Amino acid sequence: MSDRPKGKISLLLADVDGTVVTKDKVLTERAVKAVAALEAAGIRFAVTSGRPPRGMAMLIAPLHITTMIAGFNGGALVRPDLSVIEEKTLPPDVTREAIRIIADHGLDAWLYTAKGWFITKRGAPHVEREAWTVKFAAEVVDAFADEDLDRATKVVGVSDDLKAVETAERDMRAALGDRASAARSQPYYLDVTHPHANKGDVVEVLSKAMNIPTSEIATIGDMPNDVDMFKRSGFSIAMGNASDEVKAQASAVTAGYDDEGFAKAIETFLLPPAEPT
Repeated sequence: MSDRPKGKISLLLADVDGTVVTKDKVLTERAVKAVAALEAAGIRFAVTSGRPPRGMAMLIAPLHITTMIAGFNGGALVRPDLSVIEEKTLPPDVTREAIRIIADHGLDAWLYTAKGWFITKRGAPHVEREAWTVKFAAEVVDAFADEDLDRATKVVGVSDDLKAVETAERDMRAALGDRASAARSQPYYLDVTHPHANKGDVVEVLSKAMNIPTSEIATIGDMPNDVDMFKRSGFSIAMGNASDEVKAQASAVTAGYDDEGFAKAIETFLLPPAEPT
């Protein structure tokens, strides 16, 4: 593990849940101050998440986000006013196959499109908490409509049987191959998105859009779907609440999300060392 980046860092790209916010989805004052200090040091800040873009709207003002925001793991790129830059939808046949695999493993399926979030079971696990997190409600339907299946931005398999989610991830990748990106965004969520809607591609997109070499981009996250961006950035930081597997893929490890790990990562690894008094 490296203590600090060996070269210049011009941008920090951060995951949201399990990273920027606490377990209770709270943005702490120390985190806000750390991002402000980052900007003052000449380092830009951006976020990416499995959340839909409007599920990150509450972060824009307090963190003074001026960069593009990558929702759905990069499946939807928007400006800070949430106007759309680009959307990457799943091929319709892939959406239907993903939902079948999710059902075969006993998981609940959620479907996201540009217009909303659709579920088939009211009161299913994590629905209420997800609605509180992203600040909008799911639409309950008897069955997913063909028009929504044809333009899905993300499909999610959900279960508290974490082993089943892990198995579904493996089988989903084997079945879909390079036709989709499939990775757990939480131990109980399996996200299926467009093959180029992954956090590794987000690093490349930001690099080109902002004219910043990937070697000058730092990334921070906690889940297996964050490893893609670790691999394509110059310096990567795993949260203390990440699994050992994720930590092993990072350049450095910070404290957990309920111990100011995000702020501590910025203060320890990215800000200029404090001058001795």
